[in-house]
Amino acid sequence: MTTKEMVYAALFAALIGVLGMIPPIPLGFIPVPITAQTLGVMLAGCFLGKKTGALSLVLFIVLVALGLPLLSGGRGGLSVLVGPSAGYILSWPIAAFFIGFAIEKVWSSLKVWKVIVINFIFGVVLVSLIGAPIMALITHTSIWAGLVGATAFLPGDLIKAIIVAVIAIQLKAVSPIEQKLNN
Repeated sequence: MTTKEMVYAALFAALIGVLGMIPPIPLGFIPVPITAQTLGVMLAGCFLGKKTGALSLVLFIVLVALGLPLLSGGRGGLSVLVGPSAGYILSWPIAAFFIGFAIEKVWSSLKVWKVIVINFIFGVVLVSLIGAPIMALITHTSIWAGLVGATAFLPGDLIKAIIVAVIAIQLKAVSPIEQKLNN
């Protein structure tokens, strides 16, 4: 791993921490709030690629585990990583990896609609398919109830996927993916 990749990973971990400063939107029927941080997860995969994107989220989770209040609502510490949000948070490096993997595969023909589809599949659906069952197990509810509750995230997450797609296309020329493929 190059120094440049480490700096990018650290910058994106910081960016996701900054997105955590936006107050969460609590939902009364599910113990996991709506946050802006999944936007950062999608952007990490789209801009940094699979390896560095996933590493940035691993770094972010390590910082949260160490107690830094980087999660939305000023949360941090190990307790968050065993609470209802644990599955969602722990799915973020996986989502960033698969988003980056898919983006790298279609990089030469990247279009906004492709990025939206990739972000929706891996940044929305995959995160929910990992996060909702774990939340259900932790809260002692049925997995089906967890998955149904997670549908509340779909409209906002689709908007985030669209925003990230537009940003990713605009930043394509300066992305580390572009630099890696051209070397």
